[in-house]
Amino acid sequence: MTLLDTASDTASIAQQRAERLTAAATAWGERIAADTASAQLTYRVKAAGEGAVATRITAGKHVFTVDEPAALAGDDVAASPVEFALGALLSCQVVVYRLYAHALGIQVDEIDIVAEGDLDARRLFGIEESVRPGFGAVRLDIRITGPETLERYEELKNAVDGHCPVLDLFENPTPVTTTLSKA
Repeated sequence: MTLLDTASDTASIAQQRAERLTAAATAWGERIAADTASAQLTYRVKAAGEGAVATRITAGKHVFTVDEPAALAGDDVAASPVEFALGALLSCQVVVYRLYAHALGIQVDEIDIVAEGDLDARRLFGIEESVRPGFGAVRLDIRITGPETLERYEELKNAVDGHCPVLDLFENPTPVTTTLSKA
């Protein structure tokens, strides 16, 4: 059973979340204390082209599709790569908000986040090489409900901003190495 398929009340879900967060933090703390090299994680995700421009993504046991709208030559059967990128940012934010709320003893009843990203398509289509091909700006609108003061939620936001892996990907350059081979 997961929290996603539990029809429990809010207090029960909060208790289950707290137990899971405590167990995970304890296990990771012990693992890393025993061997700091165990903190190094490598994620592997595979992709294969499908349809006009869609992609079938395999991440562990999970398989999903990424596509483009018709205006970008897609079949519009799934969210676009940039929408998935924003979704990855949002989902990582929720995880890290929950993790640090628990660690800091800050009660968060609900968290809802909306992301907007501005992208100039001129570079994508080879029209203007001087503009950035990725997002020029991303805005997050984070809404938290709970009994804490705004100052406590700001403390939580600062902790999340300093520890969210996907936010770090958006804010900082990451070295990427590509290789190409003929199959």
